[in-house]
Amino acid sequence: MVFDGELFSIGQRIKWWRERRGLSQKMLGDRIGRSENWVYKIENDRMPLDRLPVLIALSKALRCSLADLTGGYVSGIESTETEHQHVPLIRQALSLPGSLLPQRIGPVSSDDFATSVTDAWEVYETQADNRYRDVGARLPTLLRQGHAALRDASAEQEGTVLRQLISLYGLYQMWLRRVGESTLARIAADRGLALADSADDPALLAAAAWSLACVLTSAGDVEDSYELVQQTIAQCRPGDDAAAEHWSAYGALHLQGAVAAVRATKGPRAWDLYRGAQKAVERVGADLNHWHTCFGPTNFAMHEVHLKAEEGDTSEALRAADHVQVNVGVPLERRTRYLIEVMNLNRIQHDDYATVHILGKLLEQSPEEIVFSPLVREAVADLLKREKPMWRDDLRKVAVHIGLAA
Repeated sequence: MVFDGELFSIGQRIKWWRERRGLSQKMLGDRIGRSENWVYKIENDRMPLDRLPVLIALSKALRCSLADLTGGYVSGIESTETEHQHVPLIRQALSLPGSLLPQRIGPVSSDDFATSVTDAWEVYETQADNRYRDVGARLPTLLRQGHAALRDASAEQEGTVLRQLISLYGLYQMWLRRVGESTLARIAADRGLALADSADDPALLAAAAWSLACVLTSAGDVEDSYELVQQTIAQCRPGDDAAAEHWSAYGALHLQGAVAAVRATKGPRAWDLYRGAQKAVERVGADLNHWHTCFGPTNFAMHEVHLKAEEGDTSEALRAADHVQVNVGVPLERRTRYLIEVMNLNRIQHDDYATVHILGKLLEQSPEEIVFSPLVREAVADLLKREKPMWRDDLRKVAVHIGLAA
């Protein structure tokens, strides 16, 4: 190891490697599609860095291993090495054209397929343990069944099957992003968008475009994500009598566009898009999770925290977080990602007690998810250096769970 892991944060390590390679902040940002200001905030620990694709891109740009870049908090995960056990079969399914996927699959009714997709989403959004394994095992077969259902559908059933198939591609991209397979996630999202584009349904198009925008933003292609959102918003504007699911997809597009904009250093436009989601929130009214966008008042409030955190205004982000009530109706993954962000904000503010308190909530709520979170691992490793009697036992429970203590 080049570093003593107890001395450097991930941001400091990035700075050390950047200077060793003779790169300016602008040069490094250009290599990974980020701004100079973004690199500055990351190096000074003013912004969370918890997305595996971005860490991989940084390690490649800096010509160092993930272990060296993260101090061992993330290791053994390379784009060409270790991958989730279900990725090979998923990759194989995504490599086939839709016409070949149903081969050797018997008749599949639209109702049976819809039930299977709904059940897979239910597991992914609510199951605390082993959801990546359980859902990953289902995905290849589900894709084959979906195209078989489309093959067998009557003219009246085709629209229903198409909606469920687009929803399945959305589950594909979300699962793949979380296990670090950004290229495959992009393929899945692209296929969902192509199906939606052929359906001549603005709500479907908005939902599929939101899915692809999530992939692009997560991979660091923020300009592309922003442009996709802008053009889709113009094309998919709902009428006053539009259904709640249309307003949900339309509002979610605004929020994803706001995230892409703030990461592309388009701060004023980010807040314009955020405020543009307000009307959709009013029309939807509650946290209904149409198209699995988590769109509603709670996610809207969470995005205010996120945008302020992305701008590096930690104090304002925490003040906004004080007014967010996260209810159990919000899908587990969204609740977990939000809590991780709030945990990290408290860590940046050096509020160790609050940080440990939230780590305990995360352990109780999402024991599987936190094992793979770079932000959680970095926070725990940092806190282990300065344990206090008041919260030592609580911290140790988390540390043991994620493998940083015996």
